[in-house]
Amino acid sequence: MSNLFDYLDWRGDLTLAQSPFNEVDSLIFSELSYLDFTDIVPTPSLSNGISIRDAYKKMVSQNQVNGKIVSNSDEQIKELFHKIASSPRFCNILLNCYVEHTDLDTVEQFSAITFEIDQRHIYCAFRGTDDSLTAWQEDLELSCTDEVPAQKRAVHYVQTVAKQYPRRKILLGGHSKGGNLAVYAGLFLPIKLQKRILDIWSNDGPGFHEYILDLPTYKRLESRIHTILPKSSIVGMLLEHGESYTVVDSDELGLMQHNPFSWQVIGDHFVTLPSINTAARNSSLAIREWLHSVSVEQRKSFIDALFDILNSSGAKTISDLKNENIRAVIPMAKAMMTVDKEVRNGLLDFIQLLLTNSTRILIEDLQQEARKKTKRTQQN
Repeated sequence: MSNLFDYLDWRGDLTLAQSPFNEVDSLIFSELSYLDFTDIVPTPSLSNGISIRDAYKKMVSQNQVNGKIVSNSDEQIKELFHKIASSPRFCNILLNCYVEHTDLDTVEQFSAITFEIDQRHIYCAFRGTDDSLTAWQEDLELSCTDEVPAQKRAVHYVQTVAKQYPRRKILLGGHSKGGNLAVYAGLFLPIKLQKRILDIWSNDGPGFHEYILDLPTYKRLESRIHTILPKSSIVGMLLEHGESYTVVDSDELGLMQHNPFSWQVIGDHFVTLPSINTAARNSSLAIREWLHSVSVEQRKSFIDALFDILNSSGAKTISDLKNENIRAVIPMAKAMMTVDKEVRNGLLDFIQLLLTNSTRILIEDLQQEARKKTKRTQQN
């Protein structure tokens, strides 16, 4: 099966003039937004951008090719950056307007970067959830607040970049939370700027509260929003999607399908499937039912309690928790016992719901892979 790296082998020698920008290119830009471009790519200003080729050389010279995503994708993002830096399709594209902001007090993680595709188009890519506990807490708060800080920053970011490039059409995109930010930014821009938006890509990004889908601004942009989900999506099926979505095949199982490097590619597009897997669809319905069964205030209490427990370990990132292993369990167990009983029980119910549905999704994926293997054997 073929993935993003195979795509670069097939299409990397074709310029964008020879083969137009497509959904796979969008995903590549979204993944590059996870890299730390501090002191390499200019912040929003009147400064000229830096080419992908030169940015890579500078990053290597500073010995800081640091992907900021869950640890199992770090090496893949570094390899992706290396390959596109020498690719005729991407190497001369300019990077500009890099921003990064994390605030523990306001529970905010935000980063974005702009790609100057050509003299007529720019692409604003929003980073998804990085390794920090702050980022994961902000993600969960999408379920209990009308606007998280990163969404507000996303709107401001596009307004700033659009002013810097007043004559260019705008494309927006991101992976995971970055996809949600891309759509949100488009929805809450002034109408004058919305008219400049050509397309918005949400790659396995969470949806929105129902009231947002009823807004006139959503109706105006709906046809330009492209939601792409892996076949057993969990993250991307959270909350509501009003737009139709494309389901892509993946060579991973369960939650690991959230990793875009597992998404299957052929030519200049993804390998698509008719629908989300049954277990993933049922999981989405179960989570939505649970969310509707508790008040917004209860959801906020559960989230606050969960991250109070995680922070009690002293960890700042998911990697810290993994590295601490057993040593992190004891302070978290003690913190768990101090949580209000009603909140603790609700939190445990939700964790059990996630574990049960994740297991069902994994079983269905394993069954599908077994059927595929049997079919290939019979054909041979």
